[in-house]
Amino acid sequence: MKKIENRAVVCFLLALLLAAGVLLFLFRYLTQGGGWASAAFNRHLYNAQGQLIAGTVLDRDGDVLSSVEDGVRTYYDSETVRKATLHAVGDLQGNIGTGALNAFADRLTGWNLVNGAFDAGPGGKLTLTLDARYNYEAYQALNGHAGTVAVYNYKTGEVLCMVSAPSYDPLHVPEDIETSDRWKGAYLNRFLSSVFTPGSVYKTVTLAAALENLPGVEARRWTCQGSVQVGEETIVCSGVHGDQDLAAAFANSCNVAFSQIAVELGADTLRRYTEQAGLTASYELDGLPTAKGSFDWELTEGRLGWAGVGQDRDLVNPCALMVYMGAIANGGKAARPYLILGSRNGLPSLPRIARKTGTLLRRETAERLAELMAGNVEQTYGTDRFPNMDLCAKSGTAEVGEGRSPHAWFAGFLRNPEAPYAFVVLVENGGGGSSVAGTVAGRVLDIMVNGY
Repeated sequence: MKKIENRAVVCFLLALLLAAGVLLFLFRYLTQGGGWASAAFNRHLYNAQGQLIAGTVLDRDGDVLSSVEDGVRTYYDSETVRKATLHAVGDLQGNIGTGALNAFADRLTGWNLVNGAFDAGPGGKLTLTLDARYNYEAYQALNGHAGTVAVYNYKTGEVLCMVSAPSYDPLHVPEDIETSDRWKGAYLNRFLSSVFTPGSVYKTVTLAAALENLPGVEARRWTCQGSVQVGEETIVCSGVHGDQDLAAAFANSCNVAFSQIAVELGADTLRRYTEQAGLTASYELDGLPTAKGSFDWELTEGRLGWAGVGQDRDLVNPCALMVYMGAIANGGKAARPYLILGSRNGLPSLPRIARKTGTLLRRETAERLAELMAGNVEQTYGTDRFPNMDLCAKSGTAEVGEGRSPHAWFAGFLRNPEAPYAFVVLVENGGGGSSVAGTVAGRVLDIMVNGY
């Protein structure tokens, strides 16, 4: 009897172990099955060079960006479009980590929980939120400069344009890509994976903090004579702006006024508003994480002055800045961005539902900030450069060291009901924010709003 009881206990324990193993397998199958299906050991899905030979990548209009023909992966027939969409589609060698061929390989195999993966050839169909035409225009507008251009719908979250440069033709990889400075960072998606000194686009954060924490700040005045001594630092301005109120100081992008405002606010307040704006957080676009911005808040008074105008050690991610622009446009919250419009893998696709950020700033602050940004366009940048657009924007010219041209920024949003778009443009070492990055933004937005 004792032996029977012992055997029963052993059998029971073995049954528990078996059940635990089955549950563990099911959990891993549900969470990692797509990765198993797209793994390189599934040789029927890859050729001898390790290139995925299953699945089709399309833009939002159904234009085929990459597909497979006779066991060979092909791309769009325009070289410029191939370059403009490289960091979204991916390369044949798998060096572009954010490309669909690498990041969304499971969807391209056609894998689903019911049927597993398709055979090589047709695979699944992955439709991106991007429009290849907008990427084409953005890449052309960068005109050979390194940088990034992105536009998204702050109501729905769809990323309509995402360009990173330098880029290259995935069908004709440059022989010197690993050695020439011309291709430095070509594998990197600057929009998602990089951080940069923001320059004066950061003044939107300093301004939001001032509106909420300095009573009567809009009635106050500052005098700019081209520079000001703040602590141990001489804060240099882009011009001599004379006597000005807050709106004029913002339109003039006056370092003198905003460095003094930053010191008055204090490092703790600026830190709180920077974090609330999402500039130190990471977003996920269908599983692709963005780089986190970073700020040094152990500051002397002079360095705090520089930090408040977007210099010192301030670093922001372009995607996070774009989302913050969307939140200003949308009353303090914006849709979280995403890149996959839909996929066909043998099962019907579920509709995408917009997911909102938390509150990045108060509604009344967002509305006032939007009006002041619209004033920038009217008073400084020129409305004629942006036809048929209710544009709100801020430029930035970020100094990045002696002997190097500054980074040019232009960020903002449209209030057009039929075009609720937020955008960010960065031209590395491009020079003036409004003149250089603003021109790039104007060209892309013109196509999106007014057509070809």
